[in-house]
Amino acid sequence: MKFLFLVASNLKQKKLRTALTLLSIFVAFVLYGMLCAFNAALNGGVAAAGADRLIVRHKVSLIMTMPVNYEARITKIPGVAEAMHWTWFNGIYQNEPKNFFGSFPVNPDLLRTIFPEYLIPEEQRQAWAKTRTGAVVGRDLVKKFGWKVGDRVPLMSPIWPRAGDEAWQFDIVGIYDGAKRTTDTTAFFFRYDYFDEGRAHGKGEVGWYNVRVSNPDHAGDVARAIDEEFANSAYETKSEPEAAFMQGFAAQIGNIGAIVMGIVGAVFFTILLVAGNTMAQAVRERTQELGVLKSLGFTNELVLMLVLAESLLIATLGGFGGLATAWGIASMGSPVPSMLPVFFLPLEFVGIGAAMAVGLGLVAGIVPAVQAMRLEIATALRRNA
Repeated sequence: MKFLFLVASNLKQKKLRTALTLLSIFVAFVLYGMLCAFNAALNGGVAAAGADRLIVRHKVSLIMTMPVNYEARITKIPGVAEAMHWTWFNGIYQNEPKNFFGSFPVNPDLLRTIFPEYLIPEEQRQAWAKTRTGAVVGRDLVKKFGWKVGDRVPLMSPIWPRAGDEAWQFDIVGIYDGAKRTTDTTAFFFRYDYFDEGRAHGKGEVGWYNVRVSNPDHAGDVARAIDEEFANSAYETKSEPEAAFMQGFAAQIGNIGAIVMGIVGAVFFTILLVAGNTMAQAVRERTQELGVLKSLGFTNELVLMLVLAESLLIATLGGFGGLATAWGIASMGSPVPSMLPVFFLPLEFVGIGAAMAVGLGLVAGIVPAVQAMRLEIATALRRNA
């Protein structure tokens, strides 16, 4: 206890400098934590991708549509277990552009079998099958807008206007949860038959297909067979594993992510250098004090431990505090859920950050600690503070 009291007393000698050093380390680790959360969000789709699923889209661009009757032809290809079409609806709530989210007309039965990570209670699934205007909504999206089962939600879509230029009306019949933390729970699913009958144009068109293969080891062969099936047609396809598709999608934002990571990384490294130099300076200023401690019977090893303990205490207080703050911010949810629906700070990065905080304390303190250990009493007492 006396040892810890002495460490704390030393740090209190220059309260402003100690506070600023703590703040700099704290900010550095908050930046580190948010950067890790941002990186996890960009790659969340890759982590959640199913090994037995393929994405089949238009060969030219993802924004180009394909015929809905491709589904039956894809299903007949050897190695294909099931195929399900998707379409980006781009629903907007309360006619407010910022209130848009991932919304998709789908086949409820196929959603259950191809995407088992979407956990929908059976009674709600049955209600969806009986309700033409029914919708199943992710837990996070429900929390954002305060919806509940039984609510009627009007949506507008700039891509797929409803015939008569009226708002689309949906009845929330279910709320789904994610089987994993990386599962997106910000989506809005509704029935394709209701959508296709009500849209003003593009009837019989879909955006892309998700295909579940019988054997994941043969996914590449199945992808080639699908593309060969539609080669030289008006709607040629490009098929690839879901993980590869998600990785390619994330790579489109990759340059921005690299710029952000580079800037924050440089700031983080600079702050750590400043903090380390500040802690070393604090030890140098107490040379006479260290000489007095040695004259009172403190051994070289005890002086070494004292200086290292001061460095470790200030580094871990700032570092752990920054990591805890970053964890709390990330736990509040994504700042842009429409673009990054899955947003959290992975535990492995928290562990790495904690090790970095300890490492910072050791690296910043080891040199002045060794110098203090080797310091001669007579030399220390003659030196001006």
